[in-house]
Amino acid sequence: MSRVSMFSSPLLLGFDQLERTLERLAKNAEGYPPYNIERVGDNGLRITLAVAGFTCDDLVIELVENQLSVRGKQVDDTDRVYLHRGIAARQFQRAFMLADGIEVIGAQLDNGLLSIDLARPRAEPRIRTIRIDSGKQTGVENTIDITARRSSR
Repeated sequence: MSRVSMFSSPLLLGFDQLERTLERLAKNAEGYPPYNIERVGDNGLRITLAVAGFTCDDLVIELVENQLSVRGKQVDDTDRVYLHRGIAARQFQRAFMLADGIEVIGAQLDNGLLSIDLARPRAEPRIRTIRIDSGKQTGVENTIDITARRSSR
Protein backbone atom coordinates (compact mmCIF):
# COMPACT_ATOMS: atom_id res chain seq x y z
CA MET A 1 0.00 0.00 0.00
CA SER A 2 1.51 3.35 -0.99
CA ARG A 3 1.54 6.27 1.38
CA VAL A 4 -0.44 9.37 0.43
CA SER A 5 1.45 12.58 1.03
CA MET A 6 -0.27 15.60 2.52
CA PHE A 7 1.65 17.65 -0.06
CA SER A 8 0.51 15.55 -3.03
CA SER A 9 -1.91 18.22 -4.25
CA PRO A 10 -0.96 19.64 -7.66
CA LEU A 11 -1.43 23.10 -6.12
CA LEU A 12 1.49 22.56 -3.70
CA LEU A 13 4.51 22.42 -5.99
CA GLY A 14 8.01 22.17 -4.57
CA PHE A 15 7.03 21.37 -0.98
CA ASP A 16 8.69 17.94 -0.91
CA GLN A 17 11.61 19.29 1.15
CA LEU A 18 9.13 20.70 3.68
CA GLU A 19 7.44 17.31 3.92
CA ARG A 20 10.76 15.57 4.60
CA THR A 21 11.52 18.16 7.28
CA LEU A 22 8.15 17.61 8.95
CA GLU A 23 8.71 13.85 8.96
CA ARG A 24 12.16 14.32 10.53
CA LEU A 25 10.75 16.61 13.22
CA ALA A 26 7.90 14.19 13.98
CA LYS A 27 10.49 11.50 14.73
CA ASN A 28 12.07 13.95 17.18
CA ALA A 29 8.81 14.46 19.10
CA GLU A 30 10.06 12.92 22.35
CA GLY A 31 8.80 14.88 25.35
CA TYR A 32 12.21 15.50 26.95
CA PRO A 33 13.24 18.11 27.74
CA PRO A 34 10.06 20.15 28.13
CA TYR A 35 10.14 23.58 26.52
CA ASN A 36 8.23 26.84 26.08
CA ILE A 37 8.11 29.15 23.09
CA GLU A 38 7.13 32.72 23.80
CA ARG A 39 6.84 36.00 21.95
CA VAL A 40 9.26 38.67 23.20
CA GLY A 41 8.41 42.16 21.97
CA ASP A 42 7.11 42.75 18.45
CA ASN A 43 9.61 40.67 16.46
CA GLY A 44 11.28 38.43 19.02
CA LEU A 45 10.83 34.82 20.04
CA ARG A 46 12.35 32.87 22.93
CA ILE A 47 12.66 29.10 23.23
CA THR A 48 13.18 28.00 26.85
CA LEU A 49 14.16 24.40 27.62
CA ALA A 50 14.17 22.87 31.11
CA VAL A 51 17.66 21.34 31.34
CA ALA A 52 18.15 20.94 35.09
CA GLY A 53 21.49 19.35 35.96
CA PHE A 54 23.15 20.30 32.66
CA THR A 55 26.02 22.78 32.51
CA CYS A 56 27.05 24.94 29.56
CA ASP A 57 29.73 22.33 28.76
CA ASP A 58 27.06 19.60 28.56
CA LEU A 59 24.97 21.48 25.96
CA VAL A 60 25.48 22.13 22.24
CA ILE A 61 23.29 24.42 20.12
CA GLU A 62 23.68 24.18 16.34
CA LEU A 63 21.93 25.89 13.46
CA VAL A 64 22.16 23.90 10.22
CA GLU A 65 20.32 25.64 7.41
CA ASN A 66 16.94 26.33 9.06
CA GLN A 67 17.05 23.62 11.72
CA LEU A 68 18.01 24.63 15.25
CA SER A 69 19.23 21.63 17.27
CA VAL A 70 19.88 21.51 20.99
CA ARG A 71 21.78 18.51 22.31
CA GLY A 72 22.63 17.65 25.87
CA LYS A 73 24.94 14.94 27.13
CA GLN A 74 25.98 14.42 30.74
CA VAL A 75 28.90 12.29 31.82
CA ASP A 76 28.30 9.87 34.68
CA ASP A 77 30.48 10.44 37.73
CA THR A 78 31.94 7.00 38.42
CA ASP A 79 33.17 8.06 41.88
CA ARG A 80 29.62 8.35 43.23
CA VAL A 81 27.85 5.42 44.84
CA TYR A 82 24.06 5.83 44.64
CA LEU A 83 21.73 4.22 47.16
CA HIS A 84 18.83 5.44 45.03
CA ARG A 85 19.09 7.07 41.64
CA GLY A 86 15.97 8.96 40.62
CA ILE A 87 17.73 11.62 38.55
CA ALA A 88 19.13 10.00 35.45
CA ALA A 89 22.04 11.48 33.54
CA ARG A 90 20.41 11.14 30.17
CA GLN A 91 21.17 12.68 26.85
CA PHE A 92 18.70 14.41 24.57
CA GLN A 93 18.33 16.12 21.24
CA ARG A 94 15.55 18.60 20.49
CA ALA A 95 15.13 20.19 17.05
CA PHE A 96 13.17 23.25 15.94
CA MET A 97 12.55 24.21 12.32
CA LEU A 98 12.96 27.96 11.82
CA ALA A 99 11.27 29.95 9.08
CA ASP A 100 13.42 31.73 6.52
CA GLY A 101 14.90 34.91 7.88
CA ILE A 102 14.70 33.97 11.58
CA GLU A 103 18.00 34.79 13.27
CA VAL A 104 19.43 33.27 16.44
CA ILE A 105 20.47 36.16 18.69
CA GLY A 106 21.99 34.24 21.58
CA ALA A 107 21.50 31.71 24.36
CA GLN A 108 21.68 31.83 28.14
CA LEU A 109 21.65 29.11 30.82
CA ASP A 110 20.20 30.25 34.14
CA ASN A 111 18.84 28.13 37.02
CA GLY A 112 18.40 25.04 34.86
CA LEU A 113 16.60 26.90 32.05
CA LEU A 114 18.25 27.29 28.66
CA SER A 115 16.82 30.30 26.81
CA ILE A 116 17.50 30.80 23.11
CA ASP A 117 16.52 34.22 21.73
CA LEU A 118 15.42 34.58 18.13
CA ALA A 119 14.60 37.59 15.97
CA ARG A 120 11.94 37.50 13.31
CA PRO A 121 12.48 40.12 10.60
CA ARG A 122 9.59 42.34 9.65
CA ALA A 123 7.86 40.78 6.67
CA GLU A 124 7.70 42.93 3.59
CA PRO A 125 5.44 41.59 0.87
CA ARG A 126 7.07 41.25 -2.53
CA ILE A 127 5.09 41.90 -5.67
CA ARG A 128 6.27 40.40 -8.95
CA THR A 129 5.06 40.93 -12.48
CA ILE A 130 5.70 37.84 -14.62
CA ARG A 131 6.83 38.11 -18.24
CA ILE A 132 4.59 36.30 -20.73
CA ASP A 133 5.83 35.25 -24.16
CA SER A 134 3.13 35.08 -26.84
CA GLY A 135 4.93 32.30 -28.73
CA LYS A 136 4.43 34.03 -32.10
CA GLN A 137 7.51 34.55 -34.28
CA THR A 138 6.69 38.07 -35.47
CA GLY A 139 9.10 40.98 -35.59
CA VAL A 140 7.26 42.57 -32.68
CA GLU A 141 8.27 41.40 -29.22
CA ASN A 142 5.16 40.27 -27.34
CA THR A 143 6.60 39.70 -23.91
CA ILE A 144 5.88 41.03 -20.47
CA ASP A 145 8.77 41.68 -18.06
CA ILE A 146 9.20 40.05 -14.68
CA THR A 147 10.04 42.65 -12.09
CA ALA A 148 10.13 42.33 -8.34
CA ARG A 149 9.35 45.25 -6.09
CA ARG A 150 8.50 45.78 -2.48
CA SER A 151 5.11 47.21 -1.70
CA SER A 152 5.26 50.50 0.14
CA ARG A 153 3.07 50.50 3.19
